[in-house]
Amino acid sequence: MKLSEIGATLREIGVSPVKTLGQNFLHDRNLTQWIVAQANLTPEDYVVEIGPGLGALTKAALAKGVRVLAIEKDQRLAKFLRERFHDLQLEILHADALEFDTRVLYAQRSVKLLGNLPYYVSSQLLLKFLKYPSPISLWLLMLQKEMVKRLSAGPSTKDYGALTLQVQLHYRVEYLRTVPATVFLPQPEVDSALVRITPRDPLDLPNCDYGLFEKLVRLGFSQRRKQLRKLLREFLPDWEKATEALGLNPRARAEELSLPQWIALTNHVAPIGPAKPEAMQQEEFPVVDESDHVLRSASRPEVHGNNLLHRAVHILIFNKIGDLYLQKRSPCKDRHPLLWDSSAAGHVEAGEEYDEAARRELKEELGIDVPLERVVKLPASERTDYEFVWLYSGRHDDDFHLDRTEIEYGGFFPKTIVSGWIKARPEEFAPGFVECWKAYLKKDS
Repeated sequence: MKLSEIGATLREIGVSPVKTLGQNFLHDRNLTQWIVAQANLTPEDYVVEIGPGLGALTKAALAKGVRVLAIEKDQRLAKFLRERFHDLQLEILHADALEFDTRVLYAQRSVKLLGNLPYYVSSQLLLKFLKYPSPISLWLLMLQKEMVKRLSAGPSTKDYGALTLQVQLHYRVEYLRTVPATVFLPQPEVDSALVRITPRDPLDLPNCDYGLFEKLVRLGFSQRRKQLRKLLREFLPDWEKATEALGLNPRARAEELSLPQWIALTNHVAPIGPAKPEAMQQEEFPVVDESDHVLRSASRPEVHGNNLLHRAVHILIFNKIGDLYLQKRSPCKDRHPLLWDSSAAGHVEAGEEYDEAARRELKEELGIDVPLERVVKLPASERTDYEFVWLYSGRHDDDFHLDRTEIEYGGFFPKTIVSGWIKARPEEFAPGFVECWKAYLKKDS
């Protein structure tokens, strides 16, 4: 819309821009088209738009043939958008984006996020929609210029801080352009900027304990003028030895360390690596026949290298509301790294029975011991990596203690979302889990 049209429309629908909601309406048509072009939209994309306002970006996105979910907090504007657009590709959701359940987006094949985020709540929205791992493949956001400078900053600059590192750990950030206040009605007091954020290749950087990384970074930047030796004393009491091993300046402050150096520091405190490759080579599994009778035992390399029939267990852990806990496999795994899998799973070892293996895997991977029930037994096939699988279920509502050599991340998901996710993105799951989930649903129906 032109500037005059925006003013007339707002008067017609009885809306005065609410400063507390950060309502500033974009009136530059050329800029609107340019912004949407930066998202490289295709008809296969599902676009989530935060704060559509009067629908400037919404209209430009719909013209690309995409489906759009527009989340609008102001009921008056949501009503206006429903009356203005009669496009079957558009869904208007009157809601607070901070309360939106992002997990539902896993059921869409390709998700991109657009938004002119309100300044007063931009940090909270960023942290919510950038929470790792995410179903979103691209974020194209209009933010306060100072915020974008913080997100895209490099070491040894005044804008470089905890937020910078928290975002750049998992994402690449591009400062696209500055947007003057004059293209908005009403004009904000500061300029804006457009930023494009995309996921990093998970193998770009070394793996680390993400929770510990964020804790160290927050501590390090809690008092920027202080040296890290004082701020991180609790985690690195022998600071001189640590900095010598890592090649760091012992008098360094937080802003002087690059992202790879912060990762190295985290791994110095809590190393993460492959799960004892020598021990894995020496593991012995029972080799079985087509009726799951034990024939002999063989080493892990021999069993996997020759696709010999063997045994495994998968455990599905649910919480009190029935959501399923899924684990994202570590990049260190020799099979199906970085794919989503059952709550816990593993091989039955030589001399071990299925039930015993299930209890052991649950303790090793999740750090818990809860009663388990047998659900169903799956036959060995290529989809199960030639494993006979007993599937178990259990319940747990407290914290887990994840084995970071096995699991990169874990989270609870409603059953309907899990099924929709598998249908939309089957390549994101370990094949054995997909077979187990099918068997579980069939047994549960």
